[in-house]
Amino acid sequence: MTAQQIVLSMVLATMVFSVALELKVDDFRRVAQTPRAVVGGLVPQFVLLPGATWLVTLLLNLPPNVEAAMILVAACPGGSLSNVVTHLGRGNTALSVSISAVASLLALVLTPLNFTWMVSTNPATKAWLRTLDIDPTGIWWSLLALLALPMTLGLLVGHYAPVFAAAMRKPLGRFSVGALLLFIAAGLFRERALLTAQIVPQLIIVVLHNALGLLLGWLCALAFRVGRRDTRAIVIEGGMQNSGLALGIIAVQFNADLGMVIIASLWGIWHIVSGLTLAWTWRRHDARLAD
Repeated sequence: MTAQQIVLSMVLATMVFSVALELKVDDFRRVAQTPRAVVGGLVPQFVLLPGATWLVTLLLNLPPNVEAAMILVAACPGGSLSNVVTHLGRGNTALSVSISAVASLLALVLTPLNFTWMVSTNPATKAWLRTLDIDPTGIWWSLLALLALPMTLGLLVGHYAPVFAAAMRKPLGRFSVGALLLFIAAGLFRERALLTAQIVPQLIIVVLHNALGLLLGWLCALAFRVGRRDTRAIVIEGGMQNSGLALGIIAVQFNADLGMVIIASLWGIWHIVSGLTLAWTWRRHDARLAD
């Protein structure tokens, strides 16, 4: 691993650890109390968006590394930012936290499973991986280091040292999010010569891909017949993937392939823009109804 890969891995592990400090047994009790809404939030993340992405990559003739990045982002669970955006949009924050908690656990199995299956059944990405001599099963080890271990440590610290966890939660969260944004900005600055009109196609791909996730979340919420606040949480969970985790996997497993990094980095920026825009729109809608 390069120094860049080590730094990014540590930043992402810190982010997962800080999120896990907030999780409590009550979060999982809420899962049992609202199983339909939770399932409605998991289906877009692990079934609909990955499946739709796989079909799109089969139909479109995109570069293999771009298709692989799209598949990887779609296979990742929702990030912790979705909880904040749901809260800002006056959605059901407790439901968002519950979905994120279960999604993080399911991701240990479903993310590598979805990614490996979809990449291996796409002729373009399968041939590309063979050329790079990359073993897709290495994703398991990345998830263990970047997700399972820091999450377990965070849960243990939160349970046995709640005062310390409460004191460290916000500083660690702010540090990790800020460091991740700086890492993305530094990477884009380093490759600034490429950030011209040539990046517009990748940006369009990311915008449409993110819109697809939000749309599938909304359709799933309708199908599961949940309330307005639950719908908002499910929509956000469907469209805010953990692109930071995807970046970590790309750095460790794919030698920071530039095409993949650009897609994941643009996702990391754009899903914040789209999520905050939705939250602002929902708040404006609520304000008009209150008048």
